[in-house]
Amino acid sequence: MLEEASEIIGMQVYTPNGVFLGNVNNLVVDVEERKVDGLFVSESNPLLVEDSKAVNVPFRWIQAIGDIVLLKYFPKRVNARRPTPKPAEK
Repeated sequence: MLEEASEIIGMQVYTPNGVFLGNVNNLVVDVEERKVDGLFVSESNPLLVEDSKAVNVPFRWIQAIGDIVLLKYFPKRVNARRPTPKPAEK
């Protein structure tokens, strides 16, 4: 059983299908509510996340935390957002 939220950092994260997503790099915390909102996973699996970008996994997607973090939901593929080009000024 975890005694501190920081013990999650470094844990491996797996999708519901058992595919390795990445390691927890940091926690996303709502300071005002004093609760963990999600897990920040950097260097994610390129098969799941375009360009191995870092992803924020919402806490509500977590099924269980033990020796690993097991998700109850993760999209089939996450595409990196491309910034919308600004129109040229005249």
